[in-house]
Formats: sequence, structure tokens, C-alpha cells
Amino acid sequence: MSLPSAATLWASLPVPAILLDEGDRAIDVNPAAELFLNVSARALRGQPVFDRLAVAAPLEEVFARVRANQSSLYINDVDVGTGERAPVICNLQAAPVADAPGHVLLLISPREFAERIGRGQGMKHAARSAIGMAEMLAHEIKNPLAGITGAAQLLSMNLPPEDVELADLIVAETRRILKLLEQVEQFGNLRPPEARAVNIHDVLDRARRSALLGFAAHMTILEDYDPSLPPTVGDPDQLLQVLLNLLKNAAEASGGKPGTIRLHTFYDHSLRLRRVDGAGTPLPLQIEIIDDGPGIPPEIAESIFDPFVSGRENGTGLGLALVSKIVADHDGWITADSVPGRTVFRLSLPVAPRTAAPTPKEKV
Repeated sequence: MSLPSAATLWASLPVPAILLDEGDRAIDVNPAAELFLNVSARALRGQPVFDRLAVAAPLEEVFARVRANQSSLYINDVDVGTGERAPVICNLQAAPVADAPGHVLLLISPREFAERIGRGQGMKHAARSAIGMAEMLAHEIKNPLAGITGAAQLLSMNLPPEDVELADLIVAETRRILKLLEQVEQFGNLRPPEARAVNIHDVLDRARRSALLGFAAHMTILEDYDPSLPPTVGDPDQLLQVLLNLLKNAAEASGGKPGTIRLHTFYDHSLRLRRVDGAGTPLPLQIEIIDDGPGIPPEIAESIFDPFVSGRENGTGLGLALVSKIVADHDGWITADSVPGRTVFRLSLPVAPRTAAPTPKEKV
């Protein structure tokens, strides 16, 4: 097997890369950098990098240290902008180029890109850390809450009619809190996936029928499937839980008004999840849940999968966090893209090995 050429590797870099000469002028840029800077490589070559790039960091000093020490430097969480786009928070890496004295390679990693790529592997760790204390508190709080509920019910039996409503309010609110605590405990009690070959269309059909009989009765759910999609590998019950949560999220986004949800599946052989060890895991199976609701509020769009983040009043913010944890446990990847009138949650999963036993169809 022959190795790819340097030109191929350069063009394949997923993050913007700029090669600089001794005077900090661009020698070359990769396609990702052309897109990021919105200018062609031909127009950039020979131009000072600071004419096109605005960085909230002393890059001249950074480049000088890289050249003097012949070692890489990293700069995290800095604003990087161009003349045509607002600054975005990025991580930067400046590295010397072997056999080319004075040359520096600058890699620009927009933090949104880094978070999305790492989400499949790192999200489950973030979720566990965020709710570790909450799980312990949930266990300790449930018993006294049950006592409060019982006491309020007993008191209501001897209260005058005008005060019974207050007792009923106490009971209703304590039950709501108990339900929230039970959801928190789900994170710790969720068993590892029982992996097997799964026909994702069977799971989608179960989720669709369940949704239409319940929380999505006011919605129209359309199917747009690739019938040639091979089986994925995973736990059918946990994948059903993921899809039900995503469907519920889409249905609730309509605010109770009629709307449309589209279930779309397709194959994308180019998608790979980069692991910590540098290897790539193919994730070709794509499942999209698309709704025509108002969209995700911009202020929470980047943290929608974090625990306790919700765009709805009285929302727990645990449904999508649980989804992200299950998907990560399946070595998958989930993203959300949203504008008013169109929100897409995309689930990317691996293909089942040929030796995996198929999952029998289940009826709702």
C-alpha cells in the first residue's frame, strides 16, 4: 500500500493551515484555510499573514519563539477574525518546518469544529462529570421529598376548601421534582449497550409509531429512507430511547401546533470520527430528524447537549444530554444545526460487522 503524497495530505487537512516564510508571508494555504479566509491560495501567496488575519494574541512573538526554539507552541481560546467575518474563538498551533529554516506552519482550529469532532468521544465524560454530584444529591433528596408529599396530602384532608389548592400545589411540585431526580439517576443506572446488528429502519418505525400514538399526535412524520442502508451495531432499546427523545424534542418545539417531522437516512462513506489515538472510526450511517419548528435559541445552540440546558420553560435539559451519552457509548456522533423553520439533529453510526447477528423485528 503506497502512502499518500504530501500534496494529498496538505489538501486533506480538516483545519485551516498556513505555511509562512521568514517574513511571515504566506507561502501556501490549504483548501480549509481558503474557505476560512474566503480568499484563494493564489491571492494569498506572498502576502503578509497579518493583512488577512486578525488574531487577539502576539503572533509575532509566538513565531519568533518557534523559530528560535525549533518547537511547537499552542495558543488556546483566542479570537481570530478576517476582514470579512466576525472573530471566532480558535485554538492555534505554530510549528517549525523541518529542513526549511525560518518557515512556520500555523494551524487554526475553530473551537466549534474541535468541540463537534470531539463530541462523540468526550461528551459522555463531560456529562458524567456534570451530573456526578447531582446523582448523589438525587438519592439523598428523594426520601424527604416523598415525606413532604405525604404530609401535604394528609394536611389537605383537614384543610378548608380555599387552602386545599395550596396543598395540591405542594404535591404537584414535589412530584415534578421527583421526576426530575429520577431522570438524573438514569445517567448513572444506564447499562452499557448490548451491541448487536440493528436495522435502524426497524427502530425508526417503532419510534415513529410510538410518537404518533402519544406526544407527536399533532405532528406529521414523513419517512425519507435509503432502503439499501446496511445494519448498524448497537443496543436496539437504547437506540429507540435516543430516537424517541429526538422525536419528542422536535414535537415539543412546535409548541403544540401542527407541524412536520422528516426522518431521513442516507449513507456517507467519507465521515470518520477521529479518536484520541489518531485512528479514524468510519461512521457512514446517517439518521436525521428534521423539524420545521422555531429553531434552537442561539444562546444555547453550542451547549444544547449539555446537562440541564433547555430551551423550553420548565424543561429539565436532560433529554438531549442522555441522548449524547447513549450515542457516545455506541461510538457514534450527534450534531444539531438549526435556523428558524428548520432544525436538524444528525446521528452518525458505524456499520455492523458482517459476523454480527441481526436483531429480530419488534412490534410496538
